[in-house]
Amino acid sequence: MAVAFGVMVIEGSTLGALSYLLKPLFDKVFSEGGQDALIWVGFAILGLFVLRAITSITSKSLLTTIAQRSSSAMQVDLLRHILTLDAGFFQSNPPGALIERVQGDTAAVQGVWSTLITGVGRDVISLIGLFAVALAVDPTWTVAALIGAPLLILPALVIQRYIRRKTAAMRIDAGQRATRLDEVFHGIQAVKLNRMEEYQTGRFKTIVNTIVRAEIKMMIGRSTLPALIDVITGIGFFTVLMLGGAQIADGTRTIGDFMAFFSAMALTFQPLRRLGDMAGFWQVAAASLERLFRLFDTQPTPRPDAIATLPNAGQAPRIEVRDVVFGYGDVPVLHGLSLVAEAGKMTALVGASGAGKSTVFNLLTAMATPQDGKITLDGTDIATLPLPALRSQFAVVTQDAALFDETIRENIALGSNPTETQLRAAMDAAHVSEFVDGLPLGLDSPAGPRGSALSGGQRQRVAIARALLRDAPVLLLDEATSALDAQSEALVAEALSEASKGRTTLVIAHRLATIRNADRIVVMDAGRAVDSGTHEELLARSGLYADLCKLQFQS
Repeated sequence: MAVAFGVMVIEGSTLGALSYLLKPLFDKVFSEGGQDALIWVGFAILGLFVLRAITSITSKSLLTTIAQRSSSAMQVDLLRHILTLDAGFFQSNPPGALIERVQGDTAAVQGVWSTLITGVGRDVISLIGLFAVALAVDPTWTVAALIGAPLLILPALVIQRYIRRKTAAMRIDAGQRATRLDEVFHGIQAVKLNRMEEYQTGRFKTIVNTIVRAEIKMMIGRSTLPALIDVITGIGFFTVLMLGGAQIADGTRTIGDFMAFFSAMALTFQPLRRLGDMAGFWQVAAASLERLFRLFDTQPTPRPDAIATLPNAGQAPRIEVRDVVFGYGDVPVLHGLSLVAEAGKMTALVGASGAGKSTVFNLLTAMATPQDGKITLDGTDIATLPLPALRSQFAVVTQDAALFDETIRENIALGSNPTETQLRAAMDAAHVSEFVDGLPLGLDSPAGPRGSALSGGQRQRVAIARALLRDAPVLLLDEATSALDAQSEALVAEALSEASKGRTTLVIAHRLATIRNADRIVVMDAGRAVDSGTHEELLARSGLYADLCKLQFQS
């Protein structure tokens, strides 16, 4: 940036030097006996243009480097920061809006440094040099040329506020546009099956038209200030022409004086226009910068000094949930929940939808924080564990097998570097090998966007293989076999039963047949644990669990 600024100063100073050389050009070269001055004035002007060309190329290269590197660094820093935020942040900020923050807002401020360096380094220096030449020629003419400048102050303030307000509104609309596209493309199957093409296109068109109107109004605002500068400059030229023309006519001033002054003032025209437009550009960038700073200022829920360590790290821990209270916003979910999952045993959570089963998993993995009560692993409060250490204890398989648009190998490894033996063992246990070996590219076959190249059962088995490969001491299964057919379910259930040996396993299952052999079944209702025991014990009590079994097995 310092080098670019220096180069821009050199480029800007050439305009003042060029206008100054017009005085000897007209007074000496173009007068009788001016042959001696012709050579040095000509080479001086040529040298100025060559110097201007070199500095122009150098400055554009440097400014492009600054803009691209600063923008890419900001995008990386922003993504790194967003990934540290709580799960609640992502519930209130849709993916499309966040994509627009990372891409759109950073692009809006991408050229801010290059614009400021150009404005301060080249255009301001150009104006200083040109006004110095004008003052040297005639201070009175200079004051006359600037007679209308004060008229710019109030309109400039009003226009800049208008641009900033319109830009802020447009950035919000751009986030809604990205969100709409994200939802349409991710829900393309529902859009087509429900014949929503025209409906979704209409909603998208409404948002786009709003952005177009805002863009037009913003551009009108940005172009108004340079236009006002044109008018004020015209008034100044007219005043100088009336004043200077009379002085030249009566012989008080020479033509060379007037040409040097006139050229200096004419050359201020473009720098003034660019500086006027820079004020509008800064308002556009400032609106996006405010949004970026607000996002950077958003911090994850603070955790106490997480310095504790698990006494038996790497071994299956005993999990205890004690009097936990939790709610999403104003909606209560857990009301003093207490339960125990014994070390190395399989504990199942059952209950109606909305009972809070999945919330328990979110609390265990610190995707959410209890509002009261505590959760412990082998007696250690998880709130005192660093997040990486805590989450390394869990391998999770959810009912939505989240796959990335990468190869099957990468989806199973997830950034780790397992050996082929480890990878093959996890694939065999999850019955992934059965379909991967039949694919043309095998493990290097693409999974497609969100795993769309695989069937629902295949995606689920890849997710299970991923969890098995992690070999964490706690296995969390949230409807892990929900997308499998009966035959695959039986095979995977057997594999999971084998994989859960030596691990503390927590299972959420609506199909009660899959958890009959659990060591302990906890029955949840309305955010509380209302009963617990083995399958046979709970049936014998004829409580809520027995009622759920009757509903599923009455045939």
